[in-house]
Amino acid sequence: MRGAGHHDFMLIYKIFRADEWAAFEAAGTTRGAPIDLSDGYIHFSTAEQAAETAAKHFAGAEGLFLLALEADTLGDALKWEVSRGGAEFPHLYREMTLDEVLWAKPLPLKDGRHQFPQEMT
Repeated sequence: MRGAGHHDFMLIYKIFRADEWAAFEAAGTTRGAPIDLSDGYIHFSTAEQAAETAAKHFAGAEGLFLLALEADTLGDALKWEVSRGGAEFPHLYREMTLDEVLWAKPLPLKDGRHQFPQEMT
């Protein structure tokens, strides 16, 4: 029996800087960005959380990539934990593999705001 059913079959998102995404593509696995390495898990966001994550942690950053993964396929290593503002965020307690990434798209800056892909809305 799975935990919270409302998390099944949903996409979760990871924002990477261009060099982090390039390193992940080259290696085939990643433990995430420096913040993930220091926290001991990979931070993800839901569709609703991703824009705020970009604004808070990547303000003004160029060359970002947005990766989408299906939460349901990540197994028991994916934990939903209360974080910013009392909301539950998905945290992955293992490395992420390239074959788990459904897609990766550029996250361009326009008028100081990151432009998220249509698929998310």
